[in-house]
Amino acid sequence: MNKPYRVVLVGTGGIGDAHVRAAASMPGRVQLVAACDIDAKRAQDFCTRSGIPRAYTDYAAMLKTEQPDLVLIAAPPALHADMSIAAMEAGSWALCEKPLCSSLAELDRIQAVEKKTGKFTASVFQMRFASSNTHVRSLLNAGTFGRPLLAICHTLWFRDAAYYAVPWRGKWATEFGGPTTSQGIHTMDHLLHLLGEWSEVRAVIDNLYHKIEVEDVSMAHVKFANGARASIVNSTVSPRQETYMRLDCERATLELTHLYAYAKENWKCTPVDPVVDAALMSAWNQFPPDVRSTHGAQLETMVASMEAGTTPATGGDTARGTIEFLTALYKSAFTGAPVTRGSIQPGDPFYSVFHGGFGKKE
Repeated sequence: MNKPYRVVLVGTGGIGDAHVRAAASMPGRVQLVAACDIDAKRAQDFCTRSGIPRAYTDYAAMLKTEQPDLVLIAAPPALHADMSIAAMEAGSWALCEKPLCSSLAELDRIQAVEKKTGKFTASVFQMRFASSNTHVRSLLNAGTFGRPLLAICHTLWFRDAAYYAVPWRGKWATEFGGPTTSQGIHTMDHLLHLLGEWSEVRAVIDNLYHKIEVEDVSMAHVKFANGARASIVNSTVSPRQETYMRLDCERATLELTHLYAYAKENWKCTPVDPVVDAALMSAWNQFPPDVRSTHGAQLETMVASMEAGTTPATGGDTARGTIEFLTALYKSAFTGAPVTRGSIQPGDPFYSVFHGGFGKKE
């Protein structure tokens, strides 16, 4: 058996537990050897609870001492780009929580270091990696459901005042946005994964309830390169929480309803005519063994990319596509004009920061 990959975690908040479970799902291939947090007691308590051998408070020291193969980054967003770059410069790959960075300019920095070091950074987008999603996407690409026509993409979640009382949350400088970047990003990325390249976005954002700098609602209308149209809503003001995606194709409606993770039973297919479309339903029902949309599912593909030396599935141009979409959504919302793919280039104020300089404190 090959020696397991040495892995470290930075950030021991709630999402850190998901990374611990992911590593534990790959015994013999992944060895979580250390974790880091600026709070020494929290770091040690986390390591003790999680069975991690060593705790650190200094990220650079952890990289130097542990010489990991992979760094799992679960620190606050403002640290993501620099931590990813430091990991690669230390000889490690990085799997970083969303949002990966604050702008296309920061993503350029990350990709420049990838070229220099031969290491890669990927964004955590676990919605892509469920086995059921792979099945549905293959049927879509094969034309089983006919041409996609209309999509609905809703992330209707609720966050209270205590959630936003965490110092880095709710601020442009440290969270980069509201539910667009921190909650709805997952389902929007999932939609992009299924429908392919987008061509134009028109959007609005608003703050309807929370006393925060950033938006707590965003809405967008998207045109895709294949001609499909999509309606997107991202919210942290919705008491009955739901994550919902619907694709209306020529021959069937596909629906996915869940909250934070899904399995094959969360999908539904409604054909135009169940009798005529018996073959369609037969293909639909051929789901592979169920792998849920977890961090573990994504970690497995990340390790496979490391072994092959190839760009990870949510790195490179894929990460860029999602970051560009977020940027375009904000630019449209702040300027009141539609934004086309590829139009945001160096020199554009939105190229350097999601809010393009329009974000102001309340």
